[in-house]
Parts: sequence; C-alpha cells; structure tokens
Amino acid sequence: MCKGLSSLPSSCLEKAKEMRVKLSHLADTHHKQKLQDAKILQDLETLLSNKSGLQAFRGFLRSEFSEENLEFWLACEDFRISPSNRQKTKASSIYSQFINPDAPLEVNLDAETRDALLEVMESPCADTFKNAQQRIYSLMAKDSFPRFLRSHYCMEAIRAF
Repeated sequence: MCKGLSSLPSSCLEKAKEMRVKLSHLADTHHKQKLQDAKILQDLETLLSNKSGLQAFRGFLRSEFSEENLEFWLACEDFRISPSNRQKTKASSIYSQFINPDAPLEVNLDAETRDALLEVMESPCADTFKNAQQRIYSLMAKDSFPRFLRSHYCMEAIRAF
C-alpha cells in the first residue's frame, strides 16, 4: 500500500521541489519566447527587422511574383547607411534596377516621385530614396503584409518560431 510522500526521504522531496521550480521556470521562459516570436508578425516593421520573418515574407512575395517591393526597400536601407563615396554608384544601381521604366524589377511609383528621383540622381544623399521607400513600404503594409498574414507562409513561420 502507498504511504504517500511522507514516506520518502526529505532529500528526495527537496530534489522534487527543485525540479518542479526549474520546470516551471522553463515552461514560463518557453511561453514568453513564443509570445515574443508571435509579436514579430504583428507589424511589418518588426517583421522586416527579424531575419526569419524577413525570410518568410520574401518567400511569400516570391510566390506572388512581387518581391521587387521588398528588394527595393532593402536596397534603400542599404543605400541609406552606405558611405558617401559609394552613394552615387549605389543610387544609379537602384534607379536602373527598380525606378527606370524599363527596370527589370520596376516598382510601382507615381510619376511625381520618379521625376523627383531623376532630378537628384547626379548628387545623391542618404535621404535620396526616402520618399520612394516610404511609398513602397506603405504599399507593402497595406497590401502584401495583410495577405502574408493569411498565407501558409505565415503559418509555417509561426510553427518555425
């Protein structure tokens, strides 16, 4: 017949209590990490600052043949932090790759924004693409990101976290 916990040596009871505390702490830590990972998917800015989230979003956009917006946004981020002696070359590359009407990855910008960019291409600065980048970011936030949240790419990203 079982005599209960009172029949166990006190050292075993102490070890069991220690293990329970450690397991509880481990469960809490895991739960907090899951909540933090889920926050990555709450807004586009947080998603883009997370390597795994960015990778999932890129995969989704690639599946929709619309990854040019993300690639442009990333190129602008890289340009913004580039040393000034590299800005003219990078600006020219961004313009020919994304802005020019014949660009291989042309992004959807209004004529006014395109014209403003063309005017400053000879002497670019860190903020040269700021307006265009914000327009593309808004487009992704209002259009692509909500669709991403409903996609299987998002579900897979959540499972991976």
